Amino acid sequence: MFMIRYKQVPDVRDGFSQGSYHKRDLSASAPGIFMHVFLDESGDLGWTFSFPFRSGGSSRFLSLAFLFTPHRKVAIPRQIISNLYKKYGWVSEKKASKASRLQKLEFANALNVMLQTHPDIKIDCITVKKENVQPHIRADSNKLYNYMCRLVIPDYVKSCPAFEFVPDKRSVKVESGNSLSDYLQTVLWFDCNIKSVLTNNPQESSGDYNLQFVDWVANVTWSHFEDGETTVFDQVRKNIRIRQLFF
Repeated sequence: MFMIRYKQVPDVRDGFSQGSYHKRDLSASAPGIFMHVFLDESGDLGWTFSFPFRSGGSSRFLSLAFLFTPHRKVAIPRQIISNLYKKYGWVSEKKASKASRLQKLEFANALNVMLQTHPDIKIDCITVKKENVQPHIRADSNKLYNYMCRLVIPDYVKSCPAFEFVPDKRSVKVESGNSLSDYLQTVLWFDCNIKSVLTNNPQESSGDYNLQFVDWVANVTWSHFEDGETTVFDQVRKNIRIRQLFF
């Protein structure tokens, strides 16, 4: 069984002489930041359902995963990914879609231990069943993506004066009207009467283990809905919030 020891230390790649990972320095964002919100997704925002997925058709589901961690504990989730790199000798970014079931089960076990040990770290996933989305919404997929984020983030930042929002730069691009971050800030202040100040800081997942962490969460969730993979999902569903949209 995969075991993990948590350390409140910066994430490093000990023993990786040629590793491609470069740790993102969080010190610049530390002043005034109380929480970090990491976002990644699995699936796509295409609407071609006349062909099977992976054979000319779009994915039938899109899953967004969010990691909410207090600033003082931001090193804890990424340590899980760091340990996997060390154990398996990975030297470049390992996407969950390329990982084995055993590796995903090890990740799930470590995730459960983390959430049970640190209940102030939260994970939330929302999945949309795209075939049930109305045609007028499909006309602008970015608005759907925005709305999915809007359904999740306010619940976790309502008591937080300031937080850093860290989406993956390579994720689905949100270019409809205002940027995603501007949209979320407007929702927080005007719709939810939440005073939290959002600092937008997109990162490359290849250089941020916390983004890789949410990539794994998103993939585990999406694989359950898209491919009926229940083994890994059943291990984590009791400790993370699962939301469904247009089911």
